[in-house]
Amino acid sequence: MFNKILGKFSKDVGIDLGTTTTLVYVRGRGIVINEPSVVAINQKTGQILAIGDEAKKMVGRTPAHILATRPLRDGVISDFEVTEQMLRYFINKVHKGSFAILSRPRVIVGIPSGITEVEKKAVKDATLSAGAREVYLVEQAMAAAIGARLPVQEALGNMIVDIGGGTADIVVISLGGIVACRTLKVAGDRLNQDIINYAKDELKLVLGERTAEDIKIAIGSAYKLDEELEAPIRGRDIPTGLPKEIIVSSEEIRKALSGSIETIIEAIKNTIEATPPELVADIMHRGIVLVGGSSLLRNLDKLISRETKMPVKIVDDPLTAVARGAGIILEDIDKLRDVLIETDYGQIPR
Repeated sequence: MFNKILGKFSKDVGIDLGTTTTLVYVRGRGIVINEPSVVAINQKTGQILAIGDEAKKMVGRTPAHILATRPLRDGVISDFEVTEQMLRYFINKVHKGSFAILSRPRVIVGIPSGITEVEKKAVKDATLSAGAREVYLVEQAMAAAIGARLPVQEALGNMIVDIGGGTADIVVISLGGIVACRTLKVAGDRLNQDIINYAKDELKLVLGERTAEDIKIAIGSAYKLDEELEAPIRGRDIPTGLPKEIIVSSEEIRKALSGSIETIIEAIKNTIEATPPELVADIMHRGIVLVGGSSLLRNLDKLISRETKMPVKIVDDPLTAVARGAGIILEDIDKLRDVLIETDYGQIPR
């Protein structure tokens, strides 16, 4: 009864709880928060200094006692208490200016397809502790398919490849359920690390994570470009220990990324092999759909299409597809209840 009363002061939200970015959809308003999943902590006092955009500005620039950290790794919670604080911050931010102290929203959280029951429980418990009155879980790939307006509840094969920061989810959906799936811990973070490793081994240059990500965005590609690109890369020269700038080409960065890209493509092929023939026929006709920030890597769609012999398309605004899907579920939760996850530690609320 108490929760029901508090629900009147609350705005139901859908959260894409990503390794690198968290997006929050508010029912009736759309996506209102798009901030990095980063928290800055004073290790001497345990005090949280900043969350989201402000915390990301501190990455790599803090004194020893201040840690700018990401509480999620590979799509799962690595630090429960910090994740709870981050979720509480985002939920309170949504209710800022209203009765925030009384807010007890209903929350849908997108999670990777392949995580364990223990990891699912950690997400649910952290969200409840952050102030939610009810928590629903949905696979991120399922939410992305709904956000892309695919007919997930029809007897048709829909193949979604969701490549985010921490994980790549490769999923075949039909009749509101997942028919075949693979989840890899190979995504945007791994691509950044590939560039760091390449710079260290081949260029004798030490890079930070943000620099590697900037280079990936600036000139990264999965398949040869019509016109190759170049960009300066700045880091610490290993032989001298001094700052150094080197001009690198998109061909070099493509070489650095090739191993991880090959792993993703192999997983896509394996998922297709595990899919019933009738659904494969649907996918051949309808194509593979790419979502997630890392799907924006230049010519990744062309390479996947060449390797799978299937059409491949990137949805409009792939970064927000999961949050949009969570929002669509929120707006019509009774109709789409079947796509939500039933868990061993408690059935979905009805």
